[in-house]
Amino acid sequence: MTLRTGEGGTAVGGELFDQIGGSETFDRLVTAFYEGVQNDPVLWPMYPAHDLDGAIRRLSMFLQQYWGGPKTYSEERGHPRLRMRHVAFKVNPDARERWLRHMRDALDTLELPPLQDATLWGYLERAAHSLVNTFEE
Repeated sequence: MTLRTGEGGTAVGGELFDQIGGSETFDRLVTAFYEGVQNDPVLWPMYPAHDLDGAIRRLSMFLQQYWGGPKTYSEERGHPRLRMRHVAFKVNPDARERWLRHMRDALDTLELPPLQDATLWGYLERAAHSLVNTFEE
């Protein structure tokens, strides 16, 4: 069986990082995500408004590395330790769903082939669920 980018499309091979366009695509995803977050009254206070460019860079580097791109995130920041890095924030189901909504909107702007979209989205959903650290409002 050969996985293809779409009906009758080219065969899928290599890392997702390369399949979807590399660093530029991840930078576009993360920039679009933060555009939505900036207007969210629950999520925006969790982000460093004074260092938005840094936050964009860090998330993009993390995703690039996870999906087979450069190892810059680990070289600069060490192991991702996602739960530890987020423990200071109240990540409840509402925050998770808001984060996912903004990320889904951002992912939709990329118009990826269905297989790559589903692969990336599945990971983002699992990651968001794993970071919930409270059920308090």
